[in-house]
Amino acid sequence: MVLVPYTINPYLPKLRATAVRRIREHGVSVRQMARNVGVAPSTVTRWLRRAPVLAMVNELPTRSSRPRSCPHATPDSIVERILVLRRTYGRCAEVVHAMLVREGITVSLSTVKRILLRHGMIRQRSPWKHWHQSGERPKAEKPGDLVEMDSIHVWLRGHYVSFIMTVLDCFSRWAFARAMPRLGCPASARILFAAQKQSGVAFRTVQSDHGTEFTGFFTMRLHKAGIQHRHIRVRKPNDNAHIERFNRTLQEELADDLNRFGHNVQRLNHTLIRYLTYYNEQRPHLGLGCSTPVEVLRRS
Repeated sequence: MVLVPYTINPYLPKLRATAVRRIREHGVSVRQMARNVGVAPSTVTRWLRRAPVLAMVNELPTRSSRPRSCPHATPDSIVERILVLRRTYGRCAEVVHAMLVREGITVSLSTVKRILLRHGMIRQRSPWKHWHQSGERPKAEKPGDLVEMDSIHVWLRGHYVSFIMTVLDCFSRWAFARAMPRLGCPASARILFAAQKQSGVAFRTVQSDHGTEFTGFFTMRLHKAGIQHRHIRVRKPNDNAHIERFNRTLQEELADDLNRFGHNVQRLNHTLIRYLTYYNEQRPHLGLGCSTPVEVLRRS
């Protein structure tokens, strides 16, 4: 049995109207109707007073239980000052509260938050957003200790035409990338396993952001393969700094190819394979002492 709160029960407005019609048209007594409905007789009497006498009653909506007056309500001048500070400086509720205290206005922090929330000036956390407890970030002391993963959105003529999934080993800077027509957890897992096979290194920890392509199914596939999956902090892309820098390099050095072949996944993958051969085997990296990722992998 599902219990529906009184204030949002969708059947009550019609129930009240039906009770009023039966009393007026069929002569049912107030007390008998109250017993049938399961409310007090005084409640049915109030329904009769609310319903128009001459008009046909189809619904009696539920009235708000909000009090008509509140002697301890925040004065309108303080409410307006809170809104002005928020609009002017765009700061959080804590800062707005500190500004009010400096101005000699006595108001609690909870009141400031409640007023900003009531006026739609606080962005609420989505109920669908899941927070991930990823634990401590492992140190990249050898290949495979920490592998970062991300995606690039190829944007042409005002809309996304394809996506590039990128994988990078933090220790050796060895990189892998494949284009796909759309994002998804199964495709992300397949690309990661393909990168692990091509690198010849056992991946132990994979780090990603909170994108939809790295959600529960992706984590489950990695755990089955003995790979730990951790998420970076929310709105902290610097936690994935290595892969973010690689994405920028790839987009800068393949800008012309992305513009020409961005809508053609097959041609784009051929281009990525040629570029990654150069990136991993020939391109010197300052972060590696001007060595290449393949040279680092061979020495380790």
